[in-house]
Amino acid sequence: MPAFSFEKISPPVRRGPIAPIEQKQRGVIVQILDRFVERRIKRRLRAEKSETAARQPKND
Repeated sequence: MPAFSFEKISPPVRRGPIAPIEQKQRGVIVQILDRFVERRIKRRLRAEKSETAARQPKND
């Protein structure tokens, strides 16, 4: 015979409509990281653009 037993916990009963989930403002750290990523992408695009321009032969 077991010394203890587990109770079955029933899920909470929903009554009425579900309350709308409030949209939280994005954190400051996330906003700063987004700025860094945007700058890195722009820098990479500029570098790729200059590389392709340097590869093309000049017609004189």
